[in-house]
Amino acid sequence: MTAATAAALMFAIPALALAQAAYKAPRTADGAPDLQGIWQVRNTSAAFDLEDHAGALGIPPGRSVIVDPPDGKIPYKPEALAKRQENFKNRAAADTLNKCYMPGVPRITYLDFPFQIFQTPKYTLITYEYIHIYRTIFTNGSPHIDGLDFWLGDPRGHWDGDTLVVDVTDFNDQTWFDAAGDYHSDKLHVVERYTRTSPNTLQYEATIEDPDVFTRPWKISLPLYRHTEPNFRILEYECEAYADEAAKGSH
Repeated sequence: MTAATAAALMFAIPALALAQAAYKAPRTADGAPDLQGIWQVRNTSAAFDLEDHAGALGIPPGRSVIVDPPDGKIPYKPEALAKRQENFKNRAAADTLNKCYMPGVPRITYLDFPFQIFQTPKYTLITYEYIHIYRTIFTNGSPHIDGLDFWLGDPRGHWDGDTLVVDVTDFNDQTWFDAAGDYHSDKLHVVERYTRTSPNTLQYEATIEDPDVFTRPWKISLPLYRHTEPNFRILEYECEAYADEAAKGSH
C-alpha cells in the first residue's frame, strides 16, 4: 500500500462514519424509522465461525465479527470452552441446523438467506426465506412470556432514537451461534439493535450474555444490505424436504 493510498483511507473511514451518523432514516406513517425492505448479509463467513478463522473445504475464511471483547474472541468459561471444542468435533451430527431445525437468534440473521422486515405501530414482523421462519417483535410495551422456551426466543422491542432495540429471552438450549460449535444454555439473553445507516444498509448488533457459559457479555456487529433488484422477493427454502429427497436418493 502506498503512502497516498494509506492517507486516503485514513480520511475516507472517518468520512464514512460521519455520513452514517448524519443519515436520517425515512419514516413510516406513524413516525417510526422505516426499516422495511428485503435484507441480507454479505459476510457469509460469520455463519461458519464468528471468530477469526482460516478457510477449509466448504468454509470461507473470515475475520471476527465480535467487536467486544476487543480481541474478537468469545469469553467462554474454561469448562464451557471444552464443550465448544467437543461440539466442533461432532458438528456434522450435533449442529441442529443440519437437521433443518430453527437456527436461533442471532444466527438466523447472518445465514446466507434474505429476510424481509414489515412494520406496524404495534409490532415489527420479520419473515425469513429459510424454512418459512417468521418473528413477531411486539413494540407495544407487552411483557415477556414466562415459563416457556422457544427456538427463536421471545422478542420485545422498543425504539431508541432511530434504532430498533429487541430484547430476546426464553430460549431453549438447542441452537448454536455458528457452525463452529459456539453454543449457549437456556439462560441466554440477547439484545439486538437494528439501525438504518443509509438507504441500502442496515447495521445489525447483538449483545449476548449467558452466565452459565460466558464470563461476561459480548457483542457482534455486521452490516446488512437491502436488495434493490427489480421484482426481488423472498422465495422458499424447504430444508426438510430437500434432506428427505437427498436421503432417498442415497439408497
